Amino acid sequence: MKFKALCLAAAAALSLVTGAVAQTNWPIKEGDYVAKDFKFGTGETLPELRLHYTTLGEPKRDAKGKITNAVMVLHGTGGTGKQFLSPQFAEALFKPGGVLDPAKYYIIMPDNIGHGKSAKPSDGLKAKFPQYDYDDMVAAQHLLLTKGLGVDHLRLLFGTSMGCMHGFVWAETYPTFAQAMMPMACLPTEIAGRNRLWRKMTIDGITSDPAWNGGNYTTQPQQGLRIAANFLILAGSSTIPMQKALPTREATDKFVKADVARRMASIDANDFLYQVASSRNYNPWPKLDAVKVPMTWINSADDFINPPELGIDLEAAKRLPTAKYILIPASENTKGHGSHTWAVLWQDEMKALLQRTEK
Repeated sequence: MKFKALCLAAAAALSLVTGAVAQTNWPIKEGDYVAKDFKFGTGETLPELRLHYTTLGEPKRDAKGKITNAVMVLHGTGGTGKQFLSPQFAEALFKPGGVLDPAKYYIIMPDNIGHGKSAKPSDGLKAKFPQYDYDDMVAAQHLLLTKGLGVDHLRLLFGTSMGCMHGFVWAETYPTFAQAMMPMACLPTEIAGRNRLWRKMTIDGITSDPAWNGGNYTTQPQQGLRIAANFLILAGSSTIPMQKALPTREATDKFVKADVARRMASIDANDFLYQVASSRNYNPWPKLDAVKVPMTWINSADDFINPPELGIDLEAAKRLPTAKYILIPASENTKGHGSHTWAVLWQDEMKALLQRTEK
C-alpha cells in the first residue's frame, strides 16, 4: 500500500512541520452572516441565526461573475473554523505553493451552528435553543455560501470528523454543488455501536449531574464535564503514539490530570450536549449509491470512533463508484481520529484529487 511508504517518510516531515516556527499572522478575514427566520428540522425557528466564518484568499470570478475558486473546510464536533490555522494543517496546505495556497483558492472555514462564534445555546437560550441536527447545519452552510458569500459552486469541500459526515450529507442534499469532496475520519452510516455509546454516555453524564438543572445551571456541572472530558480523551486517542508518549503509570496519570482539567475549562455543558446530540439522525447509508461527486475519502486505522475492523468502510466504498477510499495504516506518526488535521499524512492525495477533477 502506497500510504505505508508515505507514513514511513512522514516522521521526518512531521518533525519539520512541528519544529518550524508556526505562522500565526495568517491574513484572514472574519465575518458573520445572519440567516433570518431560520427553520430547523424540528419545526423550531430562530428569528436570526448568526453564522460566523473565517476566510483566506480572495474569490476569483469567471466571465459571468461566478466565483470559481471557493474551497469550504468543515470542522469536527466541538471545533471551529479557526482550528485549521494550526501548524500541522495550515503550515502544510496554506503556505505559498501549498495544495490550498490562498493565492489560488478562496478558503471558507465556517463555525457551524452551536460552535465557536456562531449561534449556540450558551449565548443565552441555554436548553431552549433549537435542537439542531446535521441537516440543519448543512442547510445553514448552504445559506452562508449562497446568500452570504455569493458562492454557488465549490471547487472542493473538505471536512473532518463531523465535517466529514456533513460532506456525505452535502453529497446527497446538494449533489452537484461541489466539484470534488474530501471527507476524512467518518463513516457514511448511522451513528451506532461504540460511536453512539461514547456519545450517549457523555450525554447521560451531563444530564444526570444534579448541577445541570435541566440545562438552566448557573455554574458548570463539574461531574458531567469531567465525564465528557474523559471520553473526549479516549475517543481521540491513538494507541501507538500514546503508548510511546505515556510509557509509565506515572506519566499517564499526570497527563490525565492535566488534560482533563484543560478540557473541562473550555467546555460549556449545554453547547457540548447539543454538539454531540446533533448526530442523532445522521444516516446517509440508504442513498449512498446515488452519490456521484468525485471524492477521496480517507480514514485512519487507529481511529477509535471509526474502527476499520467493522468493515463498514469497505462495504460503503463499493457503493461509491466515483470515490477513492484510503485507509492510513496505524503508525507512530498517525494521530488516531485526529489524523485528519495532520496534512503531511495525506496532502498528496488532496493534490491528486484536485488534479483529477480539473475541468
